[in-house]
Amino acid sequence: MQRRQLLRTASLLPLAPLARPALAQDRRASTLRFVPQANLAVLDPILTTAGVTLNHGYAVFDTLYGVDQKFQPTPQMAEGHEVSEDGLRWTIRLREGLFFHDGAPVRAVDAAASLARWAKRDTFGQTLGAAVEAWESPNDRDIVIRLKRKFPRLLSALSFVGPIPAFIMPERLAKTDPYKPIAEMIGSGPYRFVAEEFVSGAHVSYARFDRYRPRAEPAVLNGGGKQAHFERLEWKIIPDSSTAANALQTGEVDWWEYADADLAPLLERDRRVRVQSYDPLGFMGFLRFNSLVPPFNNVALKRVVLQAVIQGDYMALITGGDAKAWSNAYSMFPPGLPFVRDAGSGTMSGVKDMARLRQAVKEAGYKGEKVVILSPTDLASVAPFGEVTAELLRKLGMNVDLQVMDWGSVVQRRTSREPVEKGGWNIFHTTWKSSSIANPALNTNIRGQGAAGWFGWFDSPAIERLTREWLEAATDAEQQRLFDAIQREAFEQVPVIPLGQYQQKTALRADLTGVLPGPAAFPWNIRRS
Repeated sequence: MQRRQLLRTASLLPLAPLARPALAQDRRASTLRFVPQANLAVLDPILTTAGVTLNHGYAVFDTLYGVDQKFQPTPQMAEGHEVSEDGLRWTIRLREGLFFHDGAPVRAVDAAASLARWAKRDTFGQTLGAAVEAWESPNDRDIVIRLKRKFPRLLSALSFVGPIPAFIMPERLAKTDPYKPIAEMIGSGPYRFVAEEFVSGAHVSYARFDRYRPRAEPAVLNGGGKQAHFERLEWKIIPDSSTAANALQTGEVDWWEYADADLAPLLERDRRVRVQSYDPLGFMGFLRFNSLVPPFNNVALKRVVLQAVIQGDYMALITGGDAKAWSNAYSMFPPGLPFVRDAGSGTMSGVKDMARLRQAVKEAGYKGEKVVILSPTDLASVAPFGEVTAELLRKLGMNVDLQVMDWGSVVQRRTSREPVEKGGWNIFHTTWKSSSIANPALNTNIRGQGAAGWFGWFDSPAIERLTREWLEAATDAEQQRLFDAIQREAFEQVPVIPLGQYQQKTALRADLTGVLPGPAAFPWNIRRS
């Protein structure tokens, strides 16, 4: 009630006077002020799947290919490409006149080195990388990708929006160990990172890159003409939702990326503010297990937790109790997308017999090990999940240690492979934009890449084999068969537990136009009317 009352009070404040100092008016007209979903703790966009770093990456870096509204590849930094008759040699030509923020021209050797580094970290990139014989640059404009075997979806891998896009950076940075952060934020995107103004936990600044050459086509998602209409982009890190909402209403900021569901109704009544869907395809929530350390290196125990979860307990808390804003999702892929079928309702739906499930925990071999849950305080779309899971596991008779911290600390802590006694973890929660987990190659959640894979280090040779087969499938029927087989295996091995599908709201000043709905907060195409 305190947060709601604060907003009611703010909404009654008089509008700012029309007469302002010219300097302040000019600064407001030339600056887009943005409140990201969380603190920017990791700057290198190749090191993490965190959405806040993805947004940062799109401001600074560019990609060879983007996607259109149907998520089909379209040239971006590339002028075009050619494929040899045997399908084993792809030649991608760079557009002319591309420059990095330090003034150096973009060369094919930069792109080749960038792709090689990216292919060691991104899930789809790792799959492509396993088929690559060499990343080559015979001249300054041509990138040659020589393959060991055909890879028909090569452009799909290079063009997808995230979670880790194939960003291009200078060769000297791209040669950095893919498990260590790059030393500088030098890209060729529409904005350049202003390093001297960066204050972690408070402020991030970007300045328009005047030598950026946008394409002539209209902007669509991460493709087309990325027109930067503002001279500056400033991020304000505001962990408290009430403070962020109030700042938006009073005009201190222009755009709040993840509008709190509890506050959205109040914002919708303010004519100075517009609330809209962040991404029409929606989001999914997930519980992620650490499959490397006890007790969830025991698949039988993970299956019991899967049976115990009630998705509505999670979804109600992040949608403000709006039953129309979420739905059950008994699948490892977003319901409603091609080939996605309900594969888990038989396990997850129905009445929960807690006495039987507690007994099942014992029969699974649980020995009272501590279960460490990492839970963020400053990411409203995830923050409530930790409490729900902690309460559920306590009901199942488990020894729970709920550790609360900011999202940046979760992002850093989840990289630890140590046992919980040495700073490790057992569970964290996250959300994924539907487009980021839309197919087997992209779905980081359930890829079984073990030590080379995503945090939690789930290992499944069966899922990896089925994914390779899916990549080579020639018919819809074969793709459907493999989609179904992958889901069955994922529900059997339980790398994650789906928590439901929902719509995330974003809120912005009513005078902003051109914001592109989609799986990232793209900083281009936006104007102030």
